[in-house]
Amino acid sequence: MAFDAGLAERIREALAETPNVTERKMFGGLAFMVHGYMFVGIVGNTLMARVGADYYPQALKQKHVREMDFTGKPMKGYVYIAPAGFETDNNLAQWIERCRQFVSGLPPK
Repeated sequence: MAFDAGLAERIREALAETPNVTERKMFGGLAFMVHGYMFVGIVGNTLMARVGADYYPQALKQKHVREMDFTGKPMKGYVYIAPAGFETDNNLAQWIERCRQFVSGLPPK
């Protein structure tokens, strides 16, 4: 599956000042990682966000957000966000920062 190259560029721009970010092709899309942890990604034109278990219920209550069910089962702590949910650069930046902060609190790999 191809991923939205325009969205990838928007994410790169939002992360331009963030150190230690790498990219990796995963899930048929593109994942952005920091310290070895995936925190956001793109599958098709959908944003994949690692929000963590604590924020997961709150994230699912937001418009344009659904559970990430890539494997056929929901993956707790991960959500998919439809394009309308990150239409503005500010919306996208908020999701990216929430996810980056979550993985920053995880133990080193």
